[in-house]
Amino acid sequence: MARFDRYLRGGRPPGGLRTYPGCRDCRPPRRTGPGLIPGGVYFAGESRAWTGGMAFYDPELPGRAAVRGYLVTVEQFADVAAQEMYRPPGRDLDLIRVAAETGRTTLGPGRYETLLRVGTRGGLPMLTFTAPHRASEVDWASPAPVYLGMLARGLHEAHGWDIATITAYLAARPGVRGNWPRSLVRRLAADAVAGAGRGGGHRDQVPMASALSSVWSGWIRAPRGSG
Repeated sequence: MARFDRYLRGGRPPGGLRTYPGCRDCRPPRRTGPGLIPGGVYFAGESRAWTGGMAFYDPELPGRAAVRGYLVTVEQFADVAAQEMYRPPGRDLDLIRVAAETGRTTLGPGRYETLLRVGTRGGLPMLTFTAPHRASEVDWASPAPVYLGMLARGLHEAHGWDIATITAYLAARPGVRGNWPRSLVRRLAADAVAGAGRGGGHRDQVPMASALSSVWSGWIRAPRGSG
């Protein structure tokens, strides 16, 4: 939640290289909640905010992706999407409603500009943004430790998962698998969960979706990118 708050109110998350301007409407989500959606998360490219691979969502991957939903306004979702693509917030996006109605639309050529409807909750569409390509169409890349640790804390915070469950989930992600020994993933997860318990990781916790996160826009009001 603290990680998503950077998109809403602005600021730089601990360990990140980027300061976010925040949304026009910086009020917190009306509601949040965990979820599991068809597909999976993989890591590719190079994050300018964290270094290492970025998390993307591919609905065609086998299994289910762990996400967290945020009930936000359409305006807030537009501003989060703009910040994820290094654009200034403040512009409404009619294509958000197109994605809610048709299931998919493209805002532009960027890595987080493909909008997907991944389900509904409470009669409202659940949206996320991700890359236009499939996981099988790109080279996978190892995520940075600070980024992976942030995701581990988010999984613990949103889903209440224990260290073993977090380890199994993250170690199987394309980009982590083959690059991170399982023992190292477990150690990172344990440190992340312990830090969250002490309050040391609180300001940097994240849900997923975007890749590991889902934002309910309307709950439009919307998922989120993790890059």
